[in-house]
Amino acid sequence: MSDALTLPAETRERAGKGASRALRREGRVPAVIYGGKEEPTMIHVEEKELVKQLMTGHFMNSIVEIELGGKKVKTLPKDVSLHPVNDRPEHVDFFRLAKGGKIEVSVPVVFLNEEESPGLKKGGVLNVVRHELELVCDNDKIPGEIEIDVTGKEVGDSIHISEVALPEGSESAITDRDFTIATLVAPSALKKAEGDTTQEGDEVEETEVTEQHAETVEGEAEQSDD
Repeated sequence: MSDALTLPAETRERAGKGASRALRREGRVPAVIYGGKEEPTMIHVEEKELVKQLMTGHFMNSIVEIELGGKKVKTLPKDVSLHPVNDRPEHVDFFRLAKGGKIEVSVPVVFLNEEESPGLKKGGVLNVVRHELELVCDNDKIPGEIEIDVTGKEVGDSIHISEVALPEGSESAITDRDFTIATLVAPSALKKAEGDTTQEGDEVEETEVTEQHAETVEGEAEQSDD
């Protein structure tokens, strides 16, 4: 998991569209903290600070500690609503992380040792089917990324979830099938070359058949003359 982020917040006393619009005019973004078998807590955060953290690129995969009333509430961002025209954040949902609990998260996949893959060395292409894995993790052991080693992989090989060593405290949220994460495929140029070779072979074979047919017709004509 990426390093925890800290986001100062204040409680909201009023809900509703009117109150939310008023907050946005003041440069604040309405938000809510829910989950953890507690009542939802309505809060608002500074828009500039929120945008700064969104721009890190890993906000949705980070634990965010909400500073509220002198205390820190450990959360995980679950949804950020953006304005349809200007993309400014309009509302944020934070999930409260209860001690000892589990949570389902999307964790990015990274591939290691591509230079040790014979298939990639030959010009093969790594076709990534899943760029993220849906995992069920312990609250305090959420991985930042899942590393997959492609050493020894040849063109035509596939990488399934059963081959991946998940970190302690994590398991796949999909348990009913051994799904594919990535495959090594031949480059399009190689496929095209193979296709051209096949076409040339077909043309040669067709020419040979045509010549044989012509010889047969000619032979039949000579027999008729006799």
